[in-house]
This record gives sequence, C-alpha cells and structure tokens, in this order.
Amino acid sequence: MFYVSIFIYLIVVRLYELGLARKNEAYQLKHGGILISDPYYHWIVFIHLLFLISLIVESYTSHQWQQSTPWLLFAIFIVLQLCRVYVIKTLGRLWNTKVIINPTNGERVTNGLFRWIKHPNYWIVFFEFICLSLMFHAYMTAVIFPLLHVALMTKRIPLENRALSLYDEK
Repeated sequence: MFYVSIFIYLIVVRLYELGLARKNEAYQLKHGGILISDPYYHWIVFIHLLFLISLIVESYTSHQWQQSTPWLLFAIFIVLQLCRVYVIKTLGRLWNTKVIINPTNGERVTNGLFRWIKHPNYWIVFFEFICLSLMFHAYMTAVIFPLLHVALMTKRIPLENRALSLYDEK
C-alpha cells in the first residue's frame, strides 16, 4: 500500500503543478510576460511521464511492492517535497514549467533557495529521481533518469539563463 500511496501522491502533485503552471502562464502572459520557445520542453514532460511509468513497472516487476519501506529515503523524499513547495512559494506567480519572463515588469528572484543555489527546482528533480527510484528499489530507473535529466538540463538551463539575462540588461 505504501508504494501505491506514494505513486498516487506523485500523480496528484504533478497534475496540480501542471494546472498551477497553466494558471501562472495565463497570468504572466496577461501581464506582459514573454513565453520563450523551448524545443526541449516536450522532452522534459515526456521524461517525467516515462520516469513515473518506469518507476512503477520496474518496482512492481522486481518485487511486487513487497520490499520494506526505506524510511531514511522516505524522510529525504519529504525534505525534497518541502524544498519543492518552498521554491514554488518563493517564485509565486512566476513559477512555471515553461520559460516565461517579464523583463519590463519584474525582477530576477534572488531570495529563498535562489540565494544559494541556481535553478534549485532542477536540483530537486534530480535528487527526487534518485531518491524515489531507490525508495521503490528501482535501480535501473535510479541510474537512467537522473542522467536523462542532466542531459536535458544542459539544454534547458542555458536557454533559461539567456532569457533571465534580459533582467540584467534593465
């Protein structure tokens, strides 16, 4: 039941985040935001979906969700979730899954986790891929998806940094 509960939680949270992102996108575009074309966005969505599928399939086929709960990993997962919420709260209406900027009516966010870490949400996702995979005893998933995430972020982060540099030009 633990594995099913976590998996349902993941689906609910991801659907909520997509809804929040759409709501924030509409708000930002209405208030002068610019949507930056990201040729990798669909790959990011695809990898996240594939991660969930891989997590559930690998863990079920390897142990039918009968392994004991790794409580330390679960605690780390909770901390990662709190960090995710903190990033979303810090960005407020600026939080999105897409790259949207408003160089004429905004500033670069430098408080919260952004004070110490560039792109904290991408780090959270990286560690979440590892933590969840290990928590589910899905070891191939634990190797493959963090690597795919890093590969995508080598494209996404420079795109986002170029977009954010418009704030520095003000």
